[in-house]
Amino acid sequence: MATPPRVVIVGGGFGGLETARALERAPVEVTLIDRQNHHCFQPLLYQVATATLSPADVAWPIRAILSRQLNLRVVMAHVTAVDTAARVVRTNGGDFRYDQLVLATGATHAYFGHEEWAPHAPGLKRIEDATEIRRRILTAFELAELAGDPQERERLTTFVVVGGGPTGVELAGAIADMAREALPPDFRDVDPRRARVLLIEAGSRLLAAFPEPLSDYTRHALERRGVEVFLGAPVTEIGPRFVVLNGRAIPCGAAIWAAGVAASAAADWLQAERDRAGRVLVMPDLSAPGLPEVFVIGDTASIRSDLGTPVPGVAPAAKQMGRYVGALIKARAAGKAAPPPFRYRHQGDLATIGRQAAVVNLGRLQLKGFGAWIFWSLAHVYFLIGLRNRISVAFSWAWDYVTFGRRARLITEPANAPSAESAATGPSASPSAASSAKSAGVDSTSAAVWG
Repeated sequence: MATPPRVVIVGGGFGGLETARALERAPVEVTLIDRQNHHCFQPLLYQVATATLSPADVAWPIRAILSRQLNLRVVMAHVTAVDTAARVVRTNGGDFRYDQLVLATGATHAYFGHEEWAPHAPGLKRIEDATEIRRRILTAFELAELAGDPQERERLTTFVVVGGGPTGVELAGAIADMAREALPPDFRDVDPRRARVLLIEAGSRLLAAFPEPLSDYTRHALERRGVEVFLGAPVTEIGPRFVVLNGRAIPCGAAIWAAGVAASAAADWLQAERDRAGRVLVMPDLSAPGLPEVFVIGDTASIRSDLGTPVPGVAPAAKQMGRYVGALIKARAAGKAAPPPFRYRHQGDLATIGRQAAVVNLGRLQLKGFGAWIFWSLAHVYFLIGLRNRISVAFSWAWDYVTFGRRARLITEPANAPSAESAATGPSASPSAASSAKSAGVDSTSAAVWG
């Protein structure tokens, strides 16, 4: 008997999983490669970062998700290159030959040429990012409880979120809610309700992809929560204890980056043409130009919708691409005609602002406030993987709504963490960061910072 076609899927995110599932009954051998052993539900990562959910609520082992798919093998490995001439995917765990290749490798943080900002302002893409942000926020309050200097206490309880898209809005609102509602009963010498939360957006409004009335509502809802919103104000520097805005340094206890993303290295592997964000400019069937056996989907792909607008890097788009490529590969394996070119169907935009507030844009139907918050909650519970996780998340939200608590307020130290004494004094800033802080009016040696 002839050997079934070999399909290699790189990436276990929304697009990769959807492709694998679409090939469940196809006459092919599927290998899914991911550098981690779990799939992460990224839309709820911000709730891990702000202590509402635990990592296990938003992540599941890939093997468990696909364990019943007999034509599929899961491999945990790091892809280093793709040899398109030999049709081989090279990893740190060996080489994998393919007849059809699907690259669903997602995106990472983009600091617009300022990679030196990354240690001081982590982004939010992985479980590790979320737990690190949670650690920085909660540690800031713990150190503020110990601080005797009022200025130092104010600095530690100042949090800066850079980027006014959905992730930035959700983070800022969640931090404000946590400081106002969950933390006050637990502290004696510091009042978390006096914490400052700053949301900085370089553009003219928040949630630029939403209609302007919903953007305006979002800003007002955040400001009612005490969030200070800065529009049209790009950040010019980020240091270990400060963020520079409009030429003025703002001392802070933690900064979070939510301002931009860049595609993975897929374009480099394929030597393919790319857009400004590094995404591969794909053909109408989502294949790479000149490589009909290689498909690029999700945040790694750049393609336009029927309206001429770029297909957004959101989970529904990745899922639609995954289903399409799976159907196309299945048709090829069965000797059938390929489906028509890919068409993206936009299902709407959702963003939560905080407790009892969200915005929903479904085209003609637009919701805001409590009704939008209920819609957002139901939609996210529905799209979670597994009944156990749906029940767990729904229960956590209901419990937090009634008690104003945050059950996942754990400060977990990274490997090779400094001692408690060094954590309390903080690492010294680099010379360049220190000089920048001094010129901007900040004493870079005055306080503790982690990361």
